[in-house]
Amino acid sequence: MSANFILDGEGISLGDIVVRLAKDEQEIKQAQAIRYHIFYEEFDAKPTEAITKAKLDFDHFDEFTDHLVVIDTSISDTKKAVVGTYRLLREEKATLAGRFYTSDEFDISKLTENYKGLMEMGRSCVLSDYRSKAVLQLLWQGIAEYVFYHKIRFLFGCASFHGTNPEDHAEALSFLYQNCLAPEDYRPKALPEVYTNMNLMTADKINSKSVMRNLPPLIKGYLRIGGQVGDGAFIDYDFRTTDVCVILNTATLSESYQKHYERKVGGEFERE
Repeated sequence: MSANFILDGEGISLGDIVVRLAKDEQEIKQAQAIRYHIFYEEFDAKPTEAITKAKLDFDHFDEFTDHLVVIDTSISDTKKAVVGTYRLLREEKATLAGRFYTSDEFDISKLTENYKGLMEMGRSCVLSDYRSKAVLQLLWQGIAEYVFYHKIRFLFGCASFHGTNPEDHAEALSFLYQNCLAPEDYRPKALPEVYTNMNLMTADKINSKSVMRNLPPLIKGYLRIGGQVGDGAFIDYDFRTTDVCVILNTATLSESYQKHYERKVGGEFERE
């Protein structure tokens, strides 16, 4: 696969939409502004005073990450062209940052102590007008190129259900626990002091098709390509979400995913 996306910053495109790494501080600030709008204004997370003042979602990890951005090239004002983002933190950068963000919620020591080639994915968001299947697939295409170029072995990160009452998501959480747990030797687990049981319903009461149809897009995307989840959920009262840890061993990528993303970039994406 071509490494132009990584090395030259040209990105990959579908029509007017381009996905690539942010090139400068201005684009990173646009990504942070998108995160602020979606997390705090659309989904009512609780900002700090500094975040409210800046109207940017930012934290300690931003300076150590690569920021994948979705850009609408039809927008003439380049200061408003970023319409989506994803934050990528490789293990060598996490070492400089002091830790992975995920470790604030989940015990990932089985990963960090026994494996190399780790990458955390987080702060995923796309403006509502761009939340189409084609845009999301283009975003995953960009992630795939990044993963293949950097020889990433494990992808992981926190993925969220909206709301802080796990009972509202009992069917989905139970389905994930019963069907999608990662292998024990690298399975993340919610930290003991914040551990929330995911296994809330018996299997006979779960409608698997309905669960898969209604899962948050990020979690569904992971599962479609062979991703799994950790044990236990974390209730994030600041972001007003119920978080699970998603993880993907790239050595066991689903065959359909490999075929899909090994194709030459361009043209319409195949429909699933």
